[in-house]
Parts: sequence; C-alpha cells; structure tokens
Amino acid sequence: MSVTESDRLKEQEEREDAGAPRDSTADEAELHRVLSETWGTKPGFWGWITTVDHKLIGRRYIATTFFFLFLAGLAAMVMRAQLAQPEGQVVGPDLYNQLFTMHGTTMMFLFAVSVMEAVAVFIIPLVMGTRNIAFPRLNAFSYWVFLFGGVMVWGAFFLNIGPDVGWFAYVPLSGPEFSPGKRADFWAQMITFTEVAALAVAVELIVTILKQRAPGMTLDRIPLFAWAMLVTAFMVMFAMPSVMVGSSMLIMDRLVGTHFFNPAEGGDVLLWQHLFWFFGHPEVYIIFVPASGMISVMLPAFTRRPVFGHLALVLSVISIGILSFGLWVHHMFVTALPQLGESFFTASSMLIAIPNGIQIFCWVATIVSGKPRYATPMLFIIGFIITFVIGGLTGVMVASVPLDTQVHDSYFVVAHFHYVLIGGAVFPLLGAVYYWFPKFTGRMMSERLGRWNFWLAFLGFNAAFFPMHLLGLWGMPRRIYTYQPELNWGDMNLFVSLAAVVVFASFALFLWNVLYSLRHGEPAGDNPWDADTLEWATSSPPPAYNFAHIPVVTAREPLWAERRALPVAVGLRTDMRELVITSVTEARPELRESSPDPSIWPLISAIALTGLFIGSIFTPWAVVYGSIPLTIALTAWFWPKGDKEDEA
Repeated sequence: MSVTESDRLKEQEEREDAGAPRDSTADEAELHRVLSETWGTKPGFWGWITTVDHKLIGRRYIATTFFFLFLAGLAAMVMRAQLAQPEGQVVGPDLYNQLFTMHGTTMMFLFAVSVMEAVAVFIIPLVMGTRNIAFPRLNAFSYWVFLFGGVMVWGAFFLNIGPDVGWFAYVPLSGPEFSPGKRADFWAQMITFTEVAALAVAVELIVTILKQRAPGMTLDRIPLFAWAMLVTAFMVMFAMPSVMVGSSMLIMDRLVGTHFFNPAEGGDVLLWQHLFWFFGHPEVYIIFVPASGMISVMLPAFTRRPVFGHLALVLSVISIGILSFGLWVHHMFVTALPQLGESFFTASSMLIAIPNGIQIFCWVATIVSGKPRYATPMLFIIGFIITFVIGGLTGVMVASVPLDTQVHDSYFVVAHFHYVLIGGAVFPLLGAVYYWFPKFTGRMMSERLGRWNFWLAFLGFNAAFFPMHLLGLWGMPRRIYTYQPELNWGDMNLFVSLAAVVVFASFALFLWNVLYSLRHGEPAGDNPWDADTLEWATSSPPPAYNFAHIPVVTAREPLWAERRALPVAVGLRTDMRELVITSVTEARPELRESSPDPSIWPLISAIALTGLFIGSIFTPWAVVYGSIPLTIALTAWFWPKGDKEDEA
C-alpha cells in the first residue's frame, strides 16, 4: 500500500480519537527513516557513480571546478615567472602559448561559468523548497560530460598537444593553414563538451525555479539568487549555441575541408569573431549575474534587514540579461566595422552600466541602513563592491572607440577583465563558499583564516592587476612571452609577479581552510547566520530528501516571517520519489511528479559521447560509429518503466 504524509496524519488522528497518546517524536523519526531509504544513495562505488542526488553532484561539481581553478592558477604563476624580468628564460614561446591558452580556457570554460552553475545545482532546490533538481539524471550526465571535457583538454596539454591559439581561437590562426596538428581540435571539442554540460544545467535550473517552487512562493517571493540563476540559465540557452556552432564550423574546416572561415573560398574570418563574441560578452554576465545574486542573498544575513530595493534588483538583473546580448561588437572595434555600428555598440556598452549601478546602490543602501557584522563573507562583499566598481569604470572607458583603439590588445584590457571577473565573480564566490560551507558540510570555516584569506586576496589582487593598467598605457601588448630591457617594463612586471604570489598564497590559504574545516570546523547548526531563505530551514548538511515536509512560503523572508515553524504542505508519498509541481506565477500546487531513481546510464551516455568527440578529432567516421553506442545508452536511459502501482 502506498504511504503519504496525509495518510500518516489521518492515522494519527484516528489513534488520538481512540485515546492513544500522541508520539510526534516517534512519528517524525519513522518518517525520516522511510524518506532516507526512499531518497538515499546506495553506499560504495556503485552508489557514487549512479547517484542523482543534486547535493552530491553539486559538491562534486564544485570540487572539480576548484581543481581546474588550481591548474589555471599554476599556469598563471608560470607565466608571471616568465614575465618577471626582460628576456626571461623560464619557458619557451611554444609552451607559453599553451600556458596562456590553457589558463584562459580553463578560467572561462572550466571554472567561471561552471562553478556558478555548480553552486546553483546544490543550492537552488533547497532555496525552492523541493526535494531534488528537475531532470536529476540529466544533472548527473552534465557533470560527467563536464569532467571528461576538462580531463581531455588538460590531458592533451600534459602530452604536449595542448591548445595554443588562445582561449578565443581566432581564425585564421586556429585554422588548418596556420595550426597544423591536433591542438586546436582538442580546444574546439572541449568547447562543445563544456557547453553541452552548461546547457543541460540551464534547462534543469529553469524548470526547477519555475515549476518546483514551494507552495506560496509567488514570483514576488522568489529569492534574488534564484532570480539571478533563472536569468543566467536563459542567457546560457541563448548564448552557448553560438559558440558551439562556431567551434563546430572550425573543426569542420580543420577536419573535413569546409571553408566557413577561408576568404579564398568565400568564407569570412570576421564570422568567427561575431559567433564567438555573441557568446563571449554575454558570458561575462553569465558569470557576474549569479555573483550578484549571491551578494543579494548574503547581505540580509549580515546587515539584519531585508535587502534594499528587491524589485529594482530583480529588474536590474533582467535588464542586464537582455542588454548583455547587445555588446559583443565592442570586442571588434579595431576591425573594419561601419561607424554607425560602432556608435550603436558604444551606446549599448555604456547603457548596461545603469542596471549595474542600480545594483551597487541597492547593496550600499542595504549596508548603510542595516546593522552590518563584518564576518568573512561580508568582507568579501565589500571587497567585491570596490573591485567591481573599478572594473566597471574601465569597462565604460574601453567602450569608447578612440580609447579602445589605443589600448586594444594591451595589458590595460587584461587588467580590466580581471577586475570584472575576479573582483566581480570570484570575490562573491569566495564569500558564498564561506556563507554556504555550513550547509555543504555541517561545519563552520575558520573565521581567523578567513580574514587572512580576504586581506591577502584583496591586497594581492589590487597590487597585481592595477599596475597592469599602467603597463597597457605604456604600450605592453598582451600575449607576449618576453620583452626587451630598453622598454622599461621590467620593474613593474617584477612587482606584478611578486603580487601574484600573494594572490596565489591567498587561494592556498583558502584551500587549507576548507580542508581543515572539513574535519576540525565547529559544528554549524541548522542556521548559523540566522539567514532568511529556505535552504536554512533544513538540517546542515541536508538529508537526502532535503525536507521531510514541503514548506509553505508566506513572505519574501520566510524564516524571518515565521520565527517558530514554517507551515507545511502534505500529500507526497514516502515509498517513492515524488515532487510537488506548482504553477509558474502563483506557485499553487498542480500535481505530484515522480523523480527518477539513480541510474548508471547517464555515466555510460557521457562515456559514449566522449568517445565520439575524441574519435572525431582523428576521423570523421567516429561520428558515425560513435553514434551507435551513444544511441544504445540513450535508449536504455529513456526506456519507459512502469510506475509503482498501489496495492489493493
């Protein structure tokens, strides 16, 4: 017989009517036991590779992205060692080209976007008050594809066939004429890998946020981090196909003799830049928008008041998502573009500063009007505001065609985008790790180490990257592996390289804090920050089923509005995985939907897809033959299975 929470309540009422004493503790313990059996992951290696629990996959995603960050950081340190003095001899030009390509590629495709989605995979179902993410098997598949893509490209690097054409792979440099061998092919296929994973997670987040919200969580009550991830997911859906099309066209030019980018045969090299930057500039905001959501959801916990301008922040995030698709040509101002087009994209690039500025003012107003406590996450919030404002101001500067013409491809641009990406994304991310670490692990990170971590990162970052503005204005171009002493760039480059060591030390300290706190951190409790969103309404770390009772939301700050206990919705079965599906606008319960059980087929499908793509680097026939095991795996994955029927 199927068991629902409603049946349990009815049975309890009958016992009470018969005079039996109520034992709510025993009932809750039994409920937790049954739900743990239903939603739990099998122990051992088999459970590890077949799990569809969004929390386990989210932790795995986060750990993998930070591992790739560590590799990118090592590449950056080698580059800074090479540039510390004129005519450096640390590495040669070939290895240097691979290093800056792998650094940029890893940061943009294997860390920045991926880590934001990874955090969302863990947090969003909890914030929405549901028991699992939408399409959990697709979620598992996305992780495996992401992992195999990263391993493939870094494996190629360690085998000395790593990409060497920059993280943007401009043609004709990356075409068959100027890049023989397989280096650019590995880069192009890695792009397809990571974008498949990103698109899969985007679909999961959109459906989870729109259709699996807790009853009562109307659009006006959706937390700002969820709004940010919803906008980000739609941006991914529209931006990522562009670079996937471009990388597919590039690899066809290289492998099967097409001429999409060959002007001699009617192709166009600028087509690549349009396809790439139509993705590339929205990607900057695909990275920043989740970070802004993190800031908005953390601030109330550390200022003791609701965030200022909730509606303005929502509209700003939506505006940024739309406007970000009208900026890409400002990366191409030095190409032969019509002046009218340059004027349009200059105006668009300056216009997007308005919603960004609104967000900054709302955050500052929240801090000023609240009662801030300067824990480590709050320090990273303040550091973010300072660095992002600097990066935003230089962004408005390079939106001007005359200035951009002067500083294009110089270290001024390197300084600008590091201020935007590290200051605007990594600082909020580190703050969010300190903030959500208790939810991930049940333990607090060391506050003393956290403060050292912040000051080393903040001071080291500004010391390393602000002087790059000056180097750019002095004429130092990007992507050079050495320079002559008479150019007088040596002293400043030495200072930058020494400051980069401080930045690297800050991340090493962060890693030590994580590892130390995993074992020795203080127990966190369910809600150590006294925060206001639903992820803190369950235990830390959460159980396999997230919530024993699906909560009902009555306010924007549900944990502050309902200080004693949240209202709960009942009616889900406990003997099978079920979710509440709610309406898009009012979050009214519409139906109960089953959630898939663990499965090995997402992993097998990812392995088959990996074999297809790697094989296609060497022969086009791999697409034909590789599609056979992929089709078999997908068929087994989606083979219909009968639902459990109620017994009489």
